[in-house]
Amino acid sequence: MRKYVIMGIQGSGKGTQAKLLAAEFDLVHIAVGDIYRWHVQYHTKIGAQVRRTMSAGELVDDALTESLVRERLELHDWNHGFILDGFPRNLRQAQFFMESYDVDAVIHLDLPDGEVRRRVLARRLCAHCGMDYNLIEHRPAKEGRCDACGGELVTREDDTEEALAARLADYHTKTDPALELFRAKELVVTVDATASKSAVQRAIREQLGLPLPTKKATRTTS
Repeated sequence: MRKYVIMGIQGSGKGTQAKLLAAEFDLVHIAVGDIYRWHVQYHTKIGAQVRRTMSAGELVDDALTESLVRERLELHDWNHGFILDGFPRNLRQAQFFMESYDVDAVIHLDLPDGEVRRRVLARRLCAHCGMDYNLIEHRPAKEGRCDACGGELVTREDDTEEALAARLADYHTKTDPALELFRAKELVVTVDATASKSAVQRAIREQLGLPLPTKKATRTTS
């Protein structure tokens, strides 16, 4: 059984890398953001609280987040293990996690703030169908228009220089101490997240001692 936590600043590719590991090694990908969204989508009492908090530009209360993580892990549907994405985000949450659970490794995707800005500020969203684009890697065929429905591509409301600067400061103030706690326990493996998705995945597996991705054979003709 493998149990991992994946941490990294916004834009570092946590979700992408977690999904790749989960698919290859039959792990359950537990994304705290998805849990929040589920409650919002199904209009639960917790969802209403989450919606109010996020609308105010604040983070969801530690106690509520911890209870949601505990509830999710207690389902024990992770027969081969899990990879936890989006938690812990601060020292208190890290301490709660260490007291309640054991983990094999904490994967830290290291991305400089300058690269975070470049990636995040290149994001676009279709105003009509909601499809995501990133002008660095996924440009639309027609400038400013969605490939799927032709809708206008817009910048997300919270993807401004000011909002991003606030999120970066918040991350370093709150999440860096959590990482230090895990480092003190010798659990952290740090990977350069500026590389390509495949290179980052390979580096993660190398550091964790997992089987490396195999290259697909190419058919040749004589």
